Formats: sequence, C-alpha cells, structure tokens
Amino acid sequence: MTFTRPTILAGVSLAALLALTACNNNEAQAPEAAPADVMAPVAAEPMVGGAAMSPTDTIVTNAAKASNLTTLVSAVQTAGLVDTLNGPGPYTVFAPDNAAFQKLPSATVDSLMAPAGKADLTKILTYHVVPGRLTAADIAAQATASGGTATLTTVQGESLKVSAGPNGTWIITDAKGGTSTITQADVAQSNGMVHVIDTVLMP
Repeated sequence: MTFTRPTILAGVSLAALLALTACNNNEAQAPEAAPADVMAPVAAEPMVGGAAMSPTDTIVTNAAKASNLTTLVSAVQTAGLVDTLNGPGPYTVFAPDNAAFQKLPSATVDSLMAPAGKADLTKILTYHVVPGRLTAADIAAQATASGGTATLTTVQGESLKVSAGPNGTWIITDAKGGTSTITQADVAQSNGMVHVIDTVLMP
C-alpha cells in the first residue's frame, strides 16, 4: 500500500519547537510581549491530554494516560510496537495527537489499522521515532550548528528535518515535503523524550 502526501490534509499535528535565542530590547519603551515558546523547559510532570506525564514511566505508559493520544496508542498496539517503546531505548518520539490522525482520510486510517496494513503502519510509526534522548535544546543546537536545520535519522531509516518556523515555532519536514508543528516539547519519559506534534509525518 502506498500513501502519498496529497492524502494528508496538509497543514500542521507531530508543532512548535524552541526559540533559539531571546533578544533583549534596550530601548526605553514598553517591550512587546514575546510569543509563547513551546520549546521552553516545562514542569517536572507536564500535562498532556489532561493527564500528568511521569518522568519515571515509559513512553507507552504515559501516552496511554493522555486523552489526546488515544489514536497513537491504538496504532502502536496494532503495529506490535508496545514492547519496543516500553523498552530501555532511549527513544525520542514525535507523537501525533488525535487531531493529527483526523487529518488523514478515514479510509486511510482504517486501512492502516487493519491486519493487512500492519507493515505500512509500522513504517509510518517508526518514522516518528529517533534513537536517543533529544530535548528541545538538543534539537535547537543541532539546527544552529547545521545552518538552521537539524537532520534527524529515524528508526525507520529515513530522515526528518527540523527548522525554525514563524513566531517562535519549530517545523518538522518529512520525506514527502509535508510539515508538522511541535505543539508541546520536552515531555520526559523514563526511556526517552516525547514531543507532541499536530500532523502525521510520512516517509
């Protein structure tokens, strides 16, 4: 089964990644409010989908608590990746939320979740996983060192490119040229790091 980017309603869910530097304004005037930086450090147990994410729990255990990651968890179970993502890792996961999957045609999702679609589903899911524990600061540093774009090799084998977007956001570009925005960064796990995104990435 082959999926092309046009099957995805392009646009944005796996959102904003880090403002690289903050500029001080020394002018004697009231400063403008800075845009929210989703890549900034977060609480020890950040809330995702209304649930606290414990840094002592694994990627799948935490994701199963989040009301906005239920489709992702179901997909991981269908693909047989639970043991892998509950393993020692570490892994960095760009996690599409439920709204991201809703951008895909329902027939595409149904096909991927069927037994015959397991291989394609596994390919897509592992394209959202990067070996190692990468924080927002790590990704920003790689981007800075590489002229503005960090290139990350996924477990699936192909690469993702992460670069700064407008208003302090960070954008992930997939192999088909589609983009996703990091909406919540640095959700620490016992076996890695999760960054929530708003669009499913396609290898």
